[in-house]
Amino acid sequence: MTSGSGSSLLDVAGLTVRHGGLVALDGVDMVVEPGQVVGLIGPNGAGKTTFIDAVTGYTRATRGTVQLDGANISALAPHRRARLGLARTFQSLELFEDLSVAQNLAVAMGSQGLAGLAADLAGPGRSAVGSEPAIADTLDHLGLTGCAARLPVELSNGQRHLVALGRALVAGPRLVCLDEPAAGLDPAETATLATLVAGLGAREMGVLLVDHDMDLVMGICDVVYVLDFGRCIAVGPPATVRHDPLVREAYLGMSGSGS
Repeated sequence: MTSGSGSSLLDVAGLTVRHGGLVALDGVDMVVEPGQVVGLIGPNGAGKTTFIDAVTGYTRATRGTVQLDGANISALAPHRRARLGLARTFQSLELFEDLSVAQNLAVAMGSQGLAGLAADLAGPGRSAVGSEPAIADTLDHLGLTGCAARLPVELSNGQRHLVALGRALVAGPRLVCLDEPAAGLDPAETATLATLVAGLGAREMGVLLVDHDMDLVMGICDVVYVLDFGRCIAVGPPATVRHDPLVREAYLGMSGSGS
């Protein structure tokens, strides 16, 4: 899954987020290489979602830098970071419940996808997938082609999660941040998700995966970072992190899934 050449796709240095007197992130560093699947774990409240929010521009960092493929994007708004190839999912999925699955992906594509969406809405005889090949390709890759014309409310929980993933992937990002993509999934749905996420690395896309499912993270990630109280307490290959005494202490008294 790992590409061994070229500059780092994501380089985060000293990322700090303060909310008044609360330090949500305290000088966190991270590197994601092209083709890597990198995991970020930690107890509830450790700062995992805050990290994704700060990297993608949804939370303003107090200090530190975020570089994407060598370019400093620390001061850019979320939509400008997205245009440069940085995508994300949300814990709440953020689907448009009154739009079809294909239309949800079209909205995520921006102006190009929206043009096709407008044509679809204006012409009932047109394909539900729309004229944008990337939408059809993404639906096919996720096994959702048969759901293209359906509304999200008509889907299973697992399919809804795949639509959220499709919204992040349809524009062809270079790096995708996944925030709890396996939350609420059953074992079979999680296994499907694992295969899909692992496959993103094989396509040279960088992946930052935040999830409480330790088997998922340890099973598909090349490198795992561990946060506790906003600080990175461990980083390394899954096998090394799993047995790190600081990590075991951070999860002491919690379930084996780390939830």
